[in-house]
Parts: sequence; structure tokens; C-alpha cells
Amino acid sequence: MVSRRKSYSREFKIETVRLVTGSDHSVAEVARDLEIHPNKLYKWIHQYGENPKEAFPGEGKRTSEAEELSRLRRENQRLNMERDILKKAIPSSPPA
Repeated sequence: MVSRRKSYSREFKIETVRLVTGSDHSVAEVARDLEIHPNKLYKWIHQYGENPKEAFPGEGKRTSEAEELSRLRRENQRLNMERDILKKAIPSSPPA
């Protein structure tokens, strides 16, 4: 039998993080009650603490920074290709 990883919704993760950070409950308590490994909960707390608006984007979704980085890399590649084409079009010997 193949076991599948458990997936949690963004809302569940946010509420779980808020439960730990906004109350007197410890990470170990909440993890035990929700049957989540404490390390996973620490990871969620860290991700949420870095950027709450873009935490837990979901499968296949990227943060705005990752999206812009990808766009800039594509643009850089296109500009390098255009530069190489122009270099080939210019004669290599200097004018006399």
C-alpha cells in the first residue's frame, strides 16, 4: 500500500499558528492535539512569521517575489539572445 502525505489547507495552517502564538498553548500541546509533528508546526510558524500575507501559497503557486524572479530571468535570457544576435551581425574587423 502506498501512503499519501497529508495535506492541510492554508486556513488550517494559519489557525494552527495563531493557536500557538496567540495563546498559552505550547507547540507540543497543539501538535499532539492535532496529530501534527511538532517540527512541521515550527516550520509553519516560521513561514507565517516571515511574510503572513504570502505564507502557504499552495501547490504550484509562487510568491510574488518568486514570480518576479522568474520573469526577470526570462527577460535576461531574451536580452542575452538579442545581444548575441547583434554581435554576430556586426563585422568583427575594425574599420580601416
